[in-house]
Amino acid sequence: MRTPLLLLALGSLAACVSPLPAVDPQQAWVELSTPTPGGKLILAERLDNQRLSDGRFFQVTPGSHELEVRFDFEIFGGGMSMMNDVQERLCYLTVRYDHFEAGQRYQLEARSLGFRASARLYNAKREIVAEDRLVNCVR
Repeated sequence: MRTPLLLLALGSLAACVSPLPAVDPQQAWVELSTPTPGGKLILAERLDNQRLSDGRFFQVTPGSHELEVRFDFEIFGGGMSMMNDVQERLCYLTVRYDHFEAGQRYQLEARSLGFRASARLYNAKREIVAEDRLVNCVR
């Protein structure tokens, strides 16, 4: 039982340490980040409803695309021990943008405020070009 779990863990680690592919100047590059202190994980899940094999980024052709990310973050519950009652929340955020340009870099940021999650897509000038259109939290 331990061998399959070890292989799974090592395979997951290999994806984290493998180098990113070369940037294709014919496509747009979308980096993922979270400025939220409780933000634990943001991963690219789907591009135009197709599951991705590498969740660290999006690389898209010019034009219109729908991006879906997985965002895991911590929330602090109420009660007597407010600071000790930490829970994890898992949300899927969908952002659609119609004007991706070849050779441009974008940044998709996921944020949390309490129990709510949101996403914004920024261009290279740090202007907001799109915001989430769908948020689905499953826990």
